[in-house]
Order: sequence, then C-alpha cells, then structure tokens
Amino acid sequence: MKSTLEYGSWPSPISAQSLVQGVAGLSDLQASAGCIHWLESRPEEAGRTVLVSLVNDTCRELTPHPYNVRSRVHEYGGGAYALGDDTVYFVNFSDQNLYIINSTGEIRQLTHSNTDVRFADFVLDRRRHRLITVVEKHRPDHEPENFLAALDLHSGALTILEKQHDFYAAPRLSPTGDRLAFIAWDHPNMPWDGTLLKVSRFDDDGLLQETANVAGGSAESVLQPTWQSDSALLFISDANGYWNLFRFDDSGIYCVLEDGADYAEPPWVLGSRSYALLDEQHAISTRQSADGQELVVINTETTMATPIPEDDASSRYYDSLSVNGGALYFIGSFVNRSPSIERLDLKSHSSECLRDSGASNLDPAGVAEAESIAFPSRDGQLAHGFFYPPTSATHVGPPEATPPLVVMSHGGPTAATRSTLSLKVQYYTSRGWAVLDVNYRGSSGYGREYRTALNGRWGELDVTDCEDGVGFLARSFRIDPDRVAIRGGSAGGFTTLAALTTSLCFKAGASHYGIGDLTALARDTHKFESRYLEGLLGKPEVLLARSPIQHLDRFRCPAIFFQGSEDKVVPPNQSQSMASALREKGIPVAYLEFPGEGHGFRQADNIVRAMESEYGFFCRVFGITPAERLPDIDIDNADNL
Repeated sequence: MKSTLEYGSWPSPISAQSLVQGVAGLSDLQASAGCIHWLESRPEEAGRTVLVSLVNDTCRELTPHPYNVRSRVHEYGGGAYALGDDTVYFVNFSDQNLYIINSTGEIRQLTHSNTDVRFADFVLDRRRHRLITVVEKHRPDHEPENFLAALDLHSGALTILEKQHDFYAAPRLSPTGDRLAFIAWDHPNMPWDGTLLKVSRFDDDGLLQETANVAGGSAESVLQPTWQSDSALLFISDANGYWNLFRFDDSGIYCVLEDGADYAEPPWVLGSRSYALLDEQHAISTRQSADGQELVVINTETTMATPIPEDDASSRYYDSLSVNGGALYFIGSFVNRSPSIERLDLKSHSSECLRDSGASNLDPAGVAEAESIAFPSRDGQLAHGFFYPPTSATHVGPPEATPPLVVMSHGGPTAATRSTLSLKVQYYTSRGWAVLDVNYRGSSGYGREYRTALNGRWGELDVTDCEDGVGFLARSFRIDPDRVAIRGGSAGGFTTLAALTTSLCFKAGASHYGIGDLTALARDTHKFESRYLEGLLGKPEVLLARSPIQHLDRFRCPAIFFQGSEDKVVPPNQSQSMASALREKGIPVAYLEFPGEGHGFRQADNIVRAMESEYGFFCRVFGITPAERLPDIDIDNADNL
C-alpha cells in the first residue's frame, strides 16, 4: 500500500547528489580498428573531461589530471580530439593547445600558442603528415577570425587553407586525400539556417584550389559531409523541408531518401554525427519521430530504407554513430536507465552495454515515463512537449487533489528536449510534482518549418506555447493551475523571464544563466551567436521591446537566478541586472553565482546546490514543506512571499 501525502512534498530516493555522484557525461564516441574512444565529463572532478579508450574489454584513461579535453571554438566546442594510426590528438582546455598521445601513452605538446588560438574538428591528412582543422583566432578589439588550416605534425606550424567565410566546420578528406569537403557559412546565419557545402582539390603544395560550391545557400542548411568513395559524397540537407540524406557524385545531386522526418539535429557543437557508413552503398542513420529516434539502414543507390530492430526496445536516442567490425557503436539514451556506450551487432541486432554513465539504478515503479503530447496553440497550430506525471513507488497524492507543475523550457532556442531518462525531471516527479518539458515552436526534430516558426517571434511564441501547454493540462485536470512554476537555462532562461513579465500563468520562476537584457546580449556575447538575434527577433527595435528587464512593471512573481561567473555566452551582468532590478522593486528574489563556472554548470557541488535551491525556492513560494532538509536560501524581500 502506498502512503498518501501532499503533492510536491514526497520523500524521494533521488537526491540532488544522485545527479552527480559517480556520474559522467558521455560524448564524441569514435570507433576504429578494434578500439573505441570517447569523452567523459566528470562533475566530481570539477567538470574535467577525460579521454577514455576501450580495447579488448579493458578501459583506460588516456588523459590524466590535470588534462581536460575540451575545445573553446564557438565557446561550445566539440570535435576536441582525433585518432591517428597509433596516436591520438587532443585539445587541452586550459591553454587550448594541441597535444599528442603516442602508442605508449606518453603525452607531448604539439602547439605552443596562447588561448587566443583555438582548434577543433580535425581530420588526419596522412599523405602530408598533418591535421586539417578549424581554427578560431581571437584578436583585441576585433571579431575573432575563423578559418581552415593545416597543422604540421612535426613542427606544429600552421598553414591557412581558406578564410573567406565567417565560420567553418566539418573538413573531410576524400579516401585518396585528393579532395577536401567542408562546411562554411556567414553572418547572420547560424548553421541550421543556411550553410555552403564546398569541395576543393589540393595542389602539389597541399593548398586548396578549384573550390566549388556543391550545395546549400542562405536558406538551406547542409551538415555532416562524408565521403562514400572518391567520387561520391554524402551530406545532410533540409532543401526539402527536413534534414534528409543527399548524395553528390558525377551524375549530380539527389536526395537519397526523401522523408518527412529529420535525420540530424542542430550542430551546436562541432563534430556531431547522426549517420555512419556501412560500405560504399549503405549508410546507417538516425530518424527522428515524436517519441524519439529509430535506426535505419539506407541503400544510397536504390533509395530504400530498412529499420533496424533492437532487442532492447527502451533505447530512444543514438548519438555519435560509428561503425567498425560489423558492429554499430553509439551513445544510447534510454527511458528507464542512464546513458551508456553501446555495441549493436548488425547481424543479430543484439546490443551490449560497454560503459554506463554511472547514474544510480532506479526502481521502475518510481520512474515517470514521458508522454508525448501535441497540444493546440492559440493561433491554431500544434506545439509539442513531454508530460511526466508525479510518480513514486511509495506515495500517492490525496484524492481529488492535483499536483503542482514545473514547466521546463530548453535552451537554444534552436534545440530540443528529449523523452529519455532525466534525473532532473525525476527529482521533481518523485517528489510529487508534474513536469511539462516543452518543445515550443523553434525546436528541432519537427522539420524546417517548425524550426523557423520562431524567427521574428522569440519571446512570444515560445512563451505562449508554454502557456498553452499548461492550459491543455489544466483542462484535463492533470495539474493544479494555481501552482505552476517555470524554469530554463540560457535561451530557456530568457523564455522563463519573458513568461514572468507577460503571463499570469506562472507563479514562480528559475532562470539559469538566462537572458534578461537583449541589447546587452547583442553587445557582449561571443561571435558564434553575435548575429543570432537578428533572425530570432527580426527587427533591431525589438531588442528593447522583448527584453524582460524593460518590463519590470509587469513582473509580479518570485524568481531565483543561477549564474556562472565565467560565462562568455550569457555574461553574468544579465542575471545580476535582473536580480538587482527585482530586488529594488520589492519582489522576492534570490541570486546564486558560482565562481569558475561558465555557460552550464560542471562542478558537482554547484550542480547539487542549484538543484536543491531551485526546488527549495519553489516549495517556499507554494507553501510546500519538503520531506528533506534543504540548504538555506537568502531570499531578498522574503516577507512579500
């Protein structure tokens, strides 16, 4: 028998420490010649990212302390290491220099520049004994330069190959090394707006010549070029409205498989891979659906696709696809267990967990599973999200009562939330809260039209979609409409603050490194996103009109702010100015700043503190007595709660 207790106050086996204790974030898996490598971000080591290899069932850490494998190109990084024949090359975060690990594990420094020169997204040019890389060079009082370059593996000398565009990504060599494919784009586009796929030949000196624009443009997003052979190049394009697989060869360009579904996600980081080659005729790819992803094998000549069945039906998302030795390796995300490194046998379709990310095992009876919902918006369209009901193995709420709701707004805003196990979500649901995780318009995974619907309407459609999701749940009596909080990070923090200044739907908010002043953001943010606002807002005058800090007269709800002191994407002055303004207005407000943290928290103690403080703040606002003791929060104007 389950005990009856007020919604929102249930005791839970999921502590804030569960989010970080023994947990590692997995990314950038690469498989080759019987060996696989990946990166592990470890909160308990102050967020240090470690390069790990697995050979013959033996795991080995290749980068001991204090090495931290992470690039700062575009600030979000990605593509921070590359595999050689018997060596590994990686970027060290503290100095942004490139290092080499030889076959015996010895590490030596290759480049000796300062942190103003940054490297990422490598391809090994064996014939010329060099790495081809994306470089970002910072300059005093000027916008950083981004270019493609070749890095000599003997001397570390840098040779610029191309620098006529604002941004570069994904340099990829043809099998014989004669040609280079790469992605380029210019302000004000982001890579999911419009990019160019370019192909060049190398001359006798190893420089680029005969560069041609193969695909793309200002309104076509091209991603992930991969040579299928010396005469055939695969890539992802949304020319038909969805990110589908295309092929370029001597006959021209054609869509390999035209499908009303996305086969890629927005490239916020460099080096992402949503498909992998099986041979010169077949590729294996992810396919996005409302509930998650599936794996399909695509015949690039017959344009036929075959889904891959799995013996573990709980997997929902597949990252860093890599094929080697008759098996598919990937980072799997699941509905009922933590992410892991997986090996899928392509003949038997049986899968094997090679490395778990370390999250605690949970009682299935206490895990809330996502319900995919599509709800009507006030302008006659459909918006999407995932609903999680309060779920506990030991407790239920009182009869006829309805639970408080936490609305989660993801960052980006060109990104998406997933339906897989999230301990942040389970932290709330296991305590008797409902959670609505919204894929508002502007989110990816639903095609280009849905993704671009937010252009010119940021701060409007994302807010009303969150509101309409709450109304949808309230009409079906699944939540208490008088106890609704909203939280989000980065762009999701902006949506949170915009909602609190324009809506009466929400009674409390939590902004994690969120945006309060769009004018200051346009002035202070980094190059990668410096013109992002032009598409999201449409007109310069909207910077003021949509800035939450300009509408404090409409701000009536208690709010808590979390900020990293070293954030280069959304600088601390954003949260500081909002908290100060609310403090002066007499609104209950709390502000927590974490020294040494950037855009997103990586250190275990800070992640725990933020989670417990957010939950404790919401409980204070709604008059809920939590089952556990939480750290004290300094709330200014607390008497006005």
